[in-house]
Amino acid sequence: MSEARPPRSHFQGLVVHLDGETAYDPAWRLQQRLAALREALELPDVLLLLEHEPVVTVGRRGRAEHVLTRDCPVVPIDRGGDVTYHGPGQLTGYWISDLQAHDLGVHAFVHALEESLIVALSRFGILGERRAGLTGVWVRARDGDAPAGRSEGCPPGEAASEIRWAKIAAIGVRIARHVSTHGIALNVGRQALAGFRGIVPCGLAGEAVTAIEALPGGSGVGREAVAEALAAAFAACFETDLRPLRNPAIRSDADADELVARLRVEARRGARKPAWLRMNLPGGEGYGEVRRVLSEGGLHTVCESARCPNCHECWNDRTATFLILGTRCTRDCRFCAIDHAARPPAPAADEPAQVARAVARLGLRHAVVTSVTRDDLPDGGAGHFAAIIEAIRAVRPETAVEVLIPDFGGDAGALSLVLAARPDVLNHNVETVARLYPRVRAGADYRRSLGVLAAAAAAGLAAKSGFMIGLGESMREVRALLDDLRDAGCDRVTIGQYLRPGPRQVPVQRYYTPEEFEALAEEARAGGFVQVRAGPLVRSSYRAARL
Repeated sequence: MSEARPPRSHFQGLVVHLDGETAYDPAWRLQQRLAALREALELPDVLLLLEHEPVVTVGRRGRAEHVLTRDCPVVPIDRGGDVTYHGPGQLTGYWISDLQAHDLGVHAFVHALEESLIVALSRFGILGERRAGLTGVWVRARDGDAPAGRSEGCPPGEAASEIRWAKIAAIGVRIARHVSTHGIALNVGRQALAGFRGIVPCGLAGEAVTAIEALPGGSGVGREAVAEALAAAFAACFETDLRPLRNPAIRSDADADELVARLRVEARRGARKPAWLRMNLPGGEGYGEVRRVLSEGGLHTVCESARCPNCHECWNDRTATFLILGTRCTRDCRFCAIDHAARPPAPAADEPAQVARAVARLGLRHAVVTSVTRDDLPDGGAGHFAAIIEAIRAVRPETAVEVLIPDFGGDAGALSLVLAARPDVLNHNVETVARLYPRVRAGADYRRSLGVLAAAAAAGLAAKSGFMIGLGESMREVRALLDDLRDAGCDRVTIGQYLRPGPRQVPVQRYYTPEEFEALAEEARAGGFVQVRAGPLVRSSYRAARL
């Protein structure tokens, strides 16, 4: 008996089934808006499935002589390919997707689109095939067969008996800043074929087109059944959980506005969290004591401010991560729950003494201290960190001190203040892969963050970092991030699942399984990390004393 394969995570996505016939121009403008939102991580992948009003579209390589009709609108567009027809009886799919998140190049992306069509056709007993050097999906006759639909799609003057292939689905895409628009057109009903008489399909003179209904076994197959099969095939081929949404046809920009609003609500709502992300409610004797000590000292924790999912576990274990320099951050990272302010209140002068007193009262063996980012302070709060390290050492020298610091805006002098205080562990989170920094880390710089860790390692300190997955990174980018951390001298790492803390933050793009986290942890250990903590609920200071 073969071993069961561990479950794989899937990207999050939405599939929109548009009713009726959809006008082309507002649908194209809708795609542009969705692509911009996808690039900004405001939406997950979106598949639009629709039937167009009759229209001929001419791609970037299209030639005027390939348009033979004046009976329907002709629209020049910026996708690849030549000339094609859209109209009743044809199912069009627009796939708004981030190719880098899926780790796909353009050719691999087109291949996956073709595979989705082939898989969908197989649900109806139709063998879709590729042809060397041509895009799209084709069907062919068995020896002696003359499948219905062949002559209906023949260019003028061509004999059906001379043509063995017929195109059943066309592909034309545009990739801008790694996000796709346009997509596929699958001929379902016979009525779709009449429109192809007015063009040279895809600029391929002498080639035929056909439709599902015109093929043996295709009679009675309707658009709804094909749409469901195509959505399932996209979900499988792109490893994406597609949540369905039905909407009226898009006939105007106002209709598109309403749909975009609905999609943003759906993205904020998100999919139901997997079972492995269910959390226990806070409670227990240790939890109550930690809360009491913090309250009496007027102290804050990142556990509460960042809505850490492990707060109950850590506090019951009599540990907490102190949050210093206030509760408002001068940056506004799009994954973080901490409040933002351009000019937060001045740091409390007695905070070092209060933190040290709390460490002593709780009898901590390992204290973790972090802060909001304070770009408004001359040293970014570095001196405050140093003062707290010294205060803890003065009242409880046996306590190991770990600091989780910001990048101090790249100020080497400020960083040196913390390094000189010699914390036992210097932690600085890179948070995500390099490509996503401009989208989710306002004011941060990937290389600058690596420089902080390199400086800590060069000073002989234990250098530690942490990051989240599920923001839209590919596994290749995650592995590159781990390599960069090791090259910087960082040998301790925590890896956790990104969980959207509120509607202001970007949606989760992917939920990873516990098995995938364990596999990633094994890769990190094999790559030279001496201490690794990876799991769906792991955060940068999770079980820090044990790590």
